[in-house]
Amino acid sequence: MLRVGYIGLGLMGKSIARNILKAGFPLTVHNRSQAAVDELVAEGAKSASSPKELAEQVDIIFTNLPDSPDVEKVALGENGIIHGAHDGLIFIDNSTIKPASARMIAEKLKEKNVFALDAPVSGGDIGAKNGTLTIMVGGEASAVEKSMPVFQAMGKTVTHVGESGAGQVAKAANQIMVAAQMVAMAELLVFSKKAGVDPRKVVDAIKGGAAQCWTLDVKPPRLFDGNRNPGFKAYMQLKDMNIVLDTAKEYDIPISATEKNTEFFQMMIEQGMRELDNSAVVGVVEKLAGIEIL
Repeated sequence: MLRVGYIGLGLMGKSIARNILKAGFPLTVHNRSQAAVDELVAEGAKSASSPKELAEQVDIIFTNLPDSPDVEKVALGENGIIHGAHDGLIFIDNSTIKPASARMIAEKLKEKNVFALDAPVSGGDIGAKNGTLTIMVGGEASAVEKSMPVFQAMGKTVTHVGESGAGQVAKAANQIMVAAQMVAMAELLVFSKKAGVDPRKVVDAIKGGAAQCWTLDVKPPRLFDGNRNPGFKAYMQLKDMNIVLDTAKEYDIPISATEKNTEFFQMMIEQGMRELDNSAVVGVVEKLAGIEIL
């Protein structure tokens, strides 16, 4: 049985780690704050005091952290994974970071005979809890194959996209679509309300046709109940969009619509909505239109 480590027990990481533990894998965890560690230890996991110590004890080590610098520090910094590396260790990053950072980390770890996979996930807190995440993977095919039993405990769809960094490119592409859907949904709800039509009935009318998407299926009922709690926090959506913009600039890719959608999430932050769900971008459109959907 593969010994698994997990670092980063936030909104999604804790649920992912719990599903790995439930699947029967010996699990060791590490987190900046102790409460989530204690919770999983009570359920059967072990704890490690540092990424280095954790890496020494496992066959596969996952990270799920806020941004590129955080992953670089945990993987390569003082007491980082690289200092506990052993031949054949597989490092898998579930974070959403810059493709260039993923490639750099993979190159550094390869020098220590460590396989590195960038494996960002999509599906939000619900997918993490239910083990139904979509996982997009970049890196060595043999490492993907060895890790597949653990991936299957985490998600329902696992796609090996290509070499190192390819998983992060796929996740950036995913976030382009997510942002477009969230902003479009916000606008159609406010559009309907201000035009004098019940937005609930509009959603019912259109979601069975060409407008159907996960966002329209899942988010409006929560918004109509006044629930704008995360899910996936707005400031993380903005972070991901900035990764998209930086990568597009690196490759000279025109993405004007995505640039405009990113502005809406920037306005969310400026208007004090950083901790709300990314679907709460409807609040920005409500303010612009001078009307609320409820």
